[in-house]
Amino acid sequence: MKTIRIKHLLDSIADRGRDFLGLGEEVRGAAECADLCGVLVERRGVASGLALSTDILTAYAALDEPRRLAFFERLRADFGVDVAAIEETARACRQEQTPERLQQLMELAEPRRQELFRRLNAVPGGTAALVRMRADLLRLLREHSELAPVEFDLRHLLASWFNPGFLQLQRIDWDSPARILEKLIAYETVHEIRGWDDLRRRLAADRRCFAFFHPALEGEPLIFVEVALVGAMADRVQPLLDPAAPVGDPAAANTAIFYSINNTQSGLRGISFGDFLVKRVIEALLDELPGFEVFATLSPLPRFAAVASDALGGGAADPVHAWLQNSLTEFADPLAAMFPEAGGTGAAALRLIDQRPATGKDLFGAVLQRLALAYLTAPAGGLGGSPDPVARFHLTNGARLERINPFADSSEHGMKIAHGVMVNYLYDGDELVANHERFVQRGEVPLSKPLARELKRFAGAD
Repeated sequence: MKTIRIKHLLDSIADRGRDFLGLGEEVRGAAECADLCGVLVERRGVASGLALSTDILTAYAALDEPRRLAFFERLRADFGVDVAAIEETARACRQEQTPERLQQLMELAEPRRQELFRRLNAVPGGTAALVRMRADLLRLLREHSELAPVEFDLRHLLASWFNPGFLQLQRIDWDSPARILEKLIAYETVHEIRGWDDLRRRLAADRRCFAFFHPALEGEPLIFVEVALVGAMADRVQPLLDPAAPVGDPAAANTAIFYSINNTQSGLRGISFGDFLVKRVIEALLDELPGFEVFATLSPLPRFAAVASDALGGGAADPVHAWLQNSLTEFADPLAAMFPEAGGTGAAALRLIDQRPATGKDLFGAVLQRLALAYLTAPAGGLGGSPDPVARFHLTNGARLERINPFADSSEHGMKIAHGVMVNYLYDGDELVANHERFVQRGEVPLSKPLARELKRFAGAD
């Protein structure tokens, strides 16, 4: 009720500001929309600012994609920084090193776009509109890299507005509002929810679902986490997803398997919601089920098949491809015996993977496991030592790579992205901080003892 009253008050102020400015209801094009942005960043009146912001966001929402491109081009060209003024102030700052000069330089170094986005954010629904705007920008960036400065400025502000301290954790169950349940069905991209019966099973007594919300996006989950309460670490996902599976007794379980984690807002892609988000879910589970001992995931490898295919198919040489190729040296003889005409270990491994033979399953599983381990520990540069985005998420959250499961996902999607391979990341409360620091500071992937021995076999690690 309080939120509704505040929204009504802001709308009323905006209406009066619109009257003051003489703004009509006409549809505006990209140029007019950008012109209003210029007026907005120069004005100081609250009422007129709210009115202009409302009109700009309304006009932008009505633009088609070519006109949105033109709008962003104006933001890039006309709402950046004054380089000449920065240089002049920097020279003055060197001669007169005072806090006032430094403050002046800092203000000049901030693009006008950032102040524009802050003012657009002030109106009801402004944050959601800017998240959608960034989704448009990310789509346009694929062919218009010149828009990168605009996207950078918007990402910079969204990253501060969506600070993890603002995120609120809520459990979702069958009694949650229907609009939230509908969003779970719509946003599930890891393992598709096939209607209401499927969703009901995922919210049964031996399942849990948690969502993170942000006050600025009321009723809109940013991340949701699906959990199965079972008796041992799962190595196959289909039993967890079977809507006809009998409902287990959570009191008899001791293991929580995180089998689906979804980011729901494409406009927030690449914006970190902070480390240890999974830890907050674990704490919520322990509050309810203090006897639970094991917290692990059954996670996909979304880029594994593509990276392995490029590496084994003789794609462009790089450290990741060389790492995967070298990992199979041990299997050269059995692969050559199975595919003598393939002409190389990598080509023979590709034949094995593509054909999925009924015979030689042990070799097939061993090759997949070895390739997946190489993929997950490959030198990636930058943050951490894994090229896999799901791995980076869990390893940054302090998990340990515990087990690789070669035949874990028999679905069409699972076979397409990872040849059916899934992995378990283990969340050990005593190791979370140390694992996090090892990964983010030194790029080391924490491994279970069996996987560490396996890595040593082909990498010669100490």
